[in-house]
Amino acid sequence: MQKIGVDTIELDEINDVNTEVLFIKTVSSFVKDCVISVKARSVKSIENAALALQNTEHPRIRVELPVSAVNMEYFCQKKPAKMLTFIEECVGLAKSHCDDVELCATDATRAEKDFLITAVNTAVKAGATSITLCDSACEVFPDDFADFIAEISEKTGVSFGIKCYNKKELALASAILSMKKGVSVIKTDFEGIVTPFIPFADTIKDCGNKYSVSSDINYTQMYQISKQIKKLIENTYTDRKMVMGASNFEEETVLLDKDSVKEDVIREVKKLGYNLSKADEELVYEEFLRVANNKQVSTQDLDAIIASSSLQVPPTYKLDSYLVTSSSTMKSNAHIILTKDGEIIEGLSNGNGPVDAAFITLESIIGTRYELDDFQIGAVTRGKEAMGSAMIKLRYAGKVYCGNGISTDIICAAIRAYLSAVNKIVYEEK
Repeated sequence: MQKIGVDTIELDEINDVNTEVLFIKTVSSFVKDCVISVKARSVKSIENAALALQNTEHPRIRVELPVSAVNMEYFCQKKPAKMLTFIEECVGLAKSHCDDVELCATDATRAEKDFLITAVNTAVKAGATSITLCDSACEVFPDDFADFIAEISEKTGVSFGIKCYNKKELALASAILSMKKGVSVIKTDFEGIVTPFIPFADTIKDCGNKYSVSSDINYTQMYQISKQIKKLIENTYTDRKMVMGASNFEEETVLLDKDSVKEDVIREVKKLGYNLSKADEELVYEEFLRVANNKQVSTQDLDAIIASSSLQVPPTYKLDSYLVTSSSTMKSNAHIILTKDGEIIEGLSNGNGPVDAAFITLESIIGTRYELDDFQIGAVTRGKEAMGSAMIKLRYAGKVYCGNGISTDIICAAIRAYLSAVNKIVYEEK
């Protein structure tokens, strides 16, 4: 998310302390430019959030509490007076642990206005540094919601963030109209019930100049990560499970072959929604030529090429050639030749299977032992010329580095994924 350019990454309330605190600490070790915000709704969850955020560069405790009469009764079993005391206690406790505290007032549009104003003032007095008002019920039209935010802001002197739920497909309109009223913080998500991220970001990109509105969104990264998220969701919630040699793929369109010139390739890249730098265009075209030498390149092939070759760190190690042999009667052997700063380096090792042999050989060449945290392979396209993809995670010095590789040969894809992760480690060390 921080590659996209968002200001804040929000994480849910901690329920399982043993696993979720560790997860948040792991996320925090990677995220340096964004605020990490953890949800809390009780004294216990505030303490848990503070524990998880101890070593975070930019921590925030997000106190989410209802402000409508019906939800105060249902979720907190509190009358308005008791709720104000509870807001003061929760915000004050969060402030004692963390300088950055947000009150997220859920179901704000159904709250009594006088109570909402008092609740906001109470939170600010207790130490809240930001306030978000949520249209949880989606019972007001976008223009009325924008007017509502403006009115509460005027009466409290507080600048609010907003969270619009998309239950009735009105969240985008509510967000845009509220922005015109002066709201500067808008919460969105990729695939969920809050303001849809991609349409909102595209609206800012296309209409922002006319209305003097801008953002720091990296649109190339946004489109790429959006596709990755959609694929993860599809694989999680549908039966499109990949089996060796068989999978349900969308209809592919063959676009390009080895005779295609660079201009043709970049034109198709832009059709997919990517806006690459000149340096990334060169990397994509170089990888395209390697793949196109063995097969025609489809839409999905090109998408995978972009994901694996663009937006990467400068490669310290490059694959020159490899030879991997495997047999049911003897150990697998791998002979790999790399280039490092123009110098040829090579190694030869054996292992329990072709991938194991390849990774052991790479370790011997590079001279460092990395802990293999995860390794996955799959098919990007279908048919006998299907392009394989590999994802690898290497753990080094307490951090996890992810690499991706593609090839019509799955062993080659695995080697490229390994080198992708290693190059990130080397680059960060430099």
